Amino acid sequence: MNIKFGTDGWRAIIAKDYTFENLKRVALATGKYFREHPNLKNGICIGYDTRFMSKRFANYVADVFSAMGIRTFLSDTFVPTPAVSMYVKKNNLAGGVMITASHNPPTYNGFKVKADYGGSAHPEQVAEIEKQLDKVDAQKVIEKNASLIEHIDIKAFYANALKAELDLDAIRRTKFKIGHHAMFGAGQGIVRELLGEQVSEYHCSINPTFDGINPEPIPNYLQDYFPVFKSERLDVAILNDGDADRIGMIDEHGNYVDAHKIFAVMLKYLVEEKKMNGEVARTYALTQVIDKLCHKYSLKCHNLPIGFKHVSKLMTTNNILMGGEESGGIGVTAHLPERDGIYIGLLVLEIMSKREKTLGELVQELYDEFGFFTYDRIDAHLSEAEKQRAIERASKGTFKEIAGCKVTHFENLDGYKYFFEGGWLLIRPSGTEPVLRLYCEADSEEKVKNALAFAQSLAKES
Repeated sequence: MNIKFGTDGWRAIIAKDYTFENLKRVALATGKYFREHPNLKNGICIGYDTRFMSKRFANYVADVFSAMGIRTFLSDTFVPTPAVSMYVKKNNLAGGVMITASHNPPTYNGFKVKADYGGSAHPEQVAEIEKQLDKVDAQKVIEKNASLIEHIDIKAFYANALKAELDLDAIRRTKFKIGHHAMFGAGQGIVRELLGEQVSEYHCSINPTFDGINPEPIPNYLQDYFPVFKSERLDVAILNDGDADRIGMIDEHGNYVDAHKIFAVMLKYLVEEKKMNGEVARTYALTQVIDKLCHKYSLKCHNLPIGFKHVSKLMTTNNILMGGEESGGIGVTAHLPERDGIYIGLLVLEIMSKREKTLGELVQELYDEFGFFTYDRIDAHLSEAEKQRAIERASKGTFKEIAGCKVTHFENLDGYKYFFEGGWLLIRPSGTEPVLRLYCEADSEEKVKNALAFAQSLAKES
């Protein structure tokens, strides 16, 4: 099998391509890469999520590393991906591995590589690991060295770090009624542990089927929670994906608040209230409001391809204040050069408490200044022929009108992006799933709906 790393690690269907044999190849290749690292004497850590077999897969990777003579710290329970990143960074390890498929369907599992700085491995680093895949001897019998494997409480380490970085007392004083929807994922229990009885938990239990949905905090997969939010009369909710590196929220009116608005609310607070400075890194599908805020504050804004690995790289090489992507991944460099859905959710609660405003009021401030903006994304599950047909049509850059609005310009940094009067439409294949992703932002919900319908029509035969 040709193993290929996507936008954030290797992912595959369990028992089809995600097998112990293939996992062994990936672990051996990763171990060979890290054996050249100057921090190798400090070791590598491994975490895992709540997916089917994740614990066993993590144990197996630890066995492989120990057989290679690598000191390995193995989490004693499931943990969020950013907890692994934090443990790597604060303990000066060579790197880390997280067994997770993040937001992918329950049939998937994956393998994320974390670098010594506490973030996703750079594309160049991943390329070096991929080069090793065909050089390793996957037939060689693994003889683990149990003395090199140490079970550690990464979750407690992470929770203690959050306590030190955030003003949890300020959040408690507001007496917000807070919901935490963990989507059966690895972030469950942590928000409640930090804020106590103030938090009402939902789907904070182990269910590797995720009730048949993708554990991704977007409206499509939250329909059962909206009535619960209203019936419990909650003020705000934090929504995390399967490995808790992504964030979505719900405001006091029961409205979903996406990463675009969360990012903008945070940037506004960090610059205006915290007087922080630096550059901003944003992926290609994030709201144009970020560009407007950067212009207002005279901050350099980097427009990057899809995938947080591009953001994470810049967070380690430039003076980046914060970075983010449309799919819910947001990072603040002072915390980690990494997405962290729990930290971001708690930071928004802190902003609400410090500014004495609800989440809905913070979003309204954005509308008051920049006008109404809304966003949606469709994951089109198409045949290969349909996908190629849509890509071919989109790639030409010849559309003159979309959703009844004149096209103003076309870009192809990553996928095919059409800017039209009042919004933009992006069409690109997924880097982790066999789908065509269709993204749209506009100044009205009708424009978004019509633009996405137009994008879906491109796959149809003429």
